[in-house]
Amino acid sequence: MKKNNVIKSIAFGSLFIAFSCGIPKVTIKENQVNVPSSFTANSKATSNDAKVKWKDFFEDKNLQQLIDSALVNNKELNILMQKVAMSQNEIQAKTGEYLPSVGFGAGADLDKVGKYTRNGAVEENLNIREEEKFPEPLTNYKFGLYSSWELDVWKKLRNAKKVAVMEFMASQEGKNYLVTNLVAEISSSYFELIALDSQLKNLEQNIEIQKNALEIVKLLKESARTTQLAVKRFEAEVQKNQSEIYNLKQDIVETENKINFLVGRTPRPVIRSTANFLEMQPKLVQVGLPADILENRPDIKKAQLEMEAAKLNVKVAKANFYPSFGLKAGVGYEAFNPKYLLNSPTSLLYSLAGDAIMPLVNRNAIKAEYKNASAKQIQTVFEYEQTILNAYTEVVNQMSKIDNLQQSFKLKEDQVKALNESIDIANQLFQSARADYMEVLLTQRDALEAKTALIETRKNQMLAVVNLYKALGGGWN
Repeated sequence: MKKNNVIKSIAFGSLFIAFSCGIPKVTIKENQVNVPSSFTANSKATSNDAKVKWKDFFEDKNLQQLIDSALVNNKELNILMQKVAMSQNEIQAKTGEYLPSVGFGAGADLDKVGKYTRNGAVEENLNIREEEKFPEPLTNYKFGLYSSWELDVWKKLRNAKKVAVMEFMASQEGKNYLVTNLVAEISSSYFELIALDSQLKNLEQNIEIQKNALEIVKLLKESARTTQLAVKRFEAEVQKNQSEIYNLKQDIVETENKINFLVGRTPRPVIRSTANFLEMQPKLVQVGLPADILENRPDIKKAQLEMEAAKLNVKVAKANFYPSFGLKAGVGYEAFNPKYLLNSPTSLLYSLAGDAIMPLVNRNAIKAEYKNASAKQIQTVFEYEQTILNAYTEVVNQMSKIDNLQQSFKLKEDQVKALNESIDIANQLFQSARADYMEVLLTQRDALEAKTALIETRKNQMLAVVNLYKALGGGWN
């Protein structure tokens, strides 16, 4: 007897090893990206503004109110919040899979068999009690508790629960990344709106200068010191700039409504700062160390969690090759007549069963799932590496952009100052007939374009600061 048990154990072990050897070989890829020690050769390790809360980073009260409203009412953010809630519910579902399930069941049935059948012949010759015939038709009543439990021998179900936890945490980081983008987008649109206000004001001031010049040209025309052509050219220049006002007003409306959409409200005027836009100074952003972005950027943390979840999913898929073990049990009462239903122990029923199931033939679906899990794991590692490289590149680009825009702004500021002075000189020379009217027109046009370019540069400076704050991972906390 002992020898037979040993033979059975060896046979079962050999069978298990044989089918385990049929598991395909897959590769587990590890992350190989290492961030540099600094962003640039000249950058020094200081504090990191990504850890500064957005309310402290953006000091404009009107902008703060817009961001506050968006974090409550933005539709895309609220949609994503529901996806986060669904991910959390998935954890509960996965937890329940490796715990025993217990249910209550009750039933009643009616059965009539043919007389000239095996069961019919048996019933014909059976009496429940003396002089009492077997019931026809036969009724049956039962109720009780039923339980089933899959034994998680290979940690398949527990690993699946861990995957659900990581996916939930990844969805939270995805929400944080959306908040970062939302804060940056509202801030950028807000500064674009103020820049448009400044451009509109600059254009209106320039039109006033041109109108004054037009009146002078008309007076010179009356005194025969210039021609009607000069008058018409000045009139055309004024009309051209007046038409441009409506383009700027349309841009202002569209930018306002972009902000309103992000805030989750219907179109309305946006309350904003009325300070001189050119006097606004871009904030000096402390970038810290490149390693900080691994901790601060939600998209990197999301990619990391997805990478870890994919690695566990490979183990879950591999466990499908191994046998699964289950237990089933039940206890209750059963009788053909309700009056006997609660008789103990005569009407008592109970059961206990165990099973083991192992895939033997045609395991193509399991192999495909396992290979897909492996490919997904490799994919998530590449995505994680790509996210880190993208984050590092974004920071370096914005740092360079801030430096170059600062140099550009200084030169453009000097250019605007020189052109504003040249307008007065050109007007004086024209009135004394020492300059052509075209020189006056071109000088005014150059001054307008230079001031517009100066405003555009200041706007790009403000946007670069916002984008650097976002690239460092700021805005979600």
